[in-house]
This record gives sequence, structure tokens and C-alpha cells, in this order.
Amino acid sequence: MEDLKKPSKLEQRVAIASYAALTAAIEHINTEQTEIEIEETKEKIVIPIRALKLLGDILKAMSQGKPISIVPIATEVTTQKAAEILGCSRPHLVKLIEEGKIPFMKVGKHRRLKFEDVVNYKAAMKKEQKQHIIDIMNFDDEIGLYDS
Repeated sequence: MEDLKKPSKLEQRVAIASYAALTAAIEHINTEQTEIEIEETKEKIVIPIRALKLLGDILKAMSQGKPISIVPIATEVTTQKAAEILGCSRPHLVKLIEEGKIPFMKVGKHRRLKFEDVVNYKAAMKKEQKQHIIDIMNFDDEIGLYDS
């Protein structure tokens, strides 16, 4: 996570052009794999179409100036890394684990969490926080704290 950097302006411009060309090319491919060629080396590489579509997702995010990180979904993370992802302390994360809010497994004496479980928990918390804010705003509106 510490290696995340926003794309430079040049990278964004290249990604915009590349994304448009790649998505147009993908529309014409109807096989599970395709061959691409690296122009500078004339080397041809066969890749799965899903990988090409993932490259499209990466280019789209880069064109929007978003930092990119690729993590296999089944990746396990330490409690410290999970706490960093959630933006909380490691002791708080351990409390969440012990309360059964996030699944984990033991590797020797150490707890490990699936990256996917941590991200899902974070998304659920953001959704819950958003609902709380909406509820507070609706309550404030009901009791007349907002002027029309």
C-alpha cells in the first residue's frame, strides 16, 4: 500500500488515448485469448482476454489520476496491514476479529485475514456510515433545523 503513487500528467494523457484504443479493439475480439505485439521489440505475447480487460480497467483508472494497486483477491494480510487498510489501530482490529465481525485464520500464533474480507468489511462500514448521516440529516429536517 505504501507504493501507491498517483499517475503523472503524462501517464494520464497516455492512459486516456490507450484506454480508448484498447476498448475499441476488445470489442472486436471474440476469443478467450488474444495476441498482442510490443512494437519496440516486435515480441508477440498471447494473453487471456480477461487480462486485456483488466488492463483496460487499469488504464481507465490511470486516466482519471487514480493510484493503482493490483492485489490477488485471495491474498492474506496481517492484522497490522488490515488495520492500515481500514484506517484503525491494530488493537481495534483485533477487537473486531474477536467479536466475529471479520473472519480470520490462525497461522501458528498469528492471525491472518483475507484481503477480500477486509475490503468487504470496509465497504459495509462506509455504507452504514452513509446511512447514519442520512438518518441524522432527515431527523434534523424533521425537527426544523434546516430553513427552507
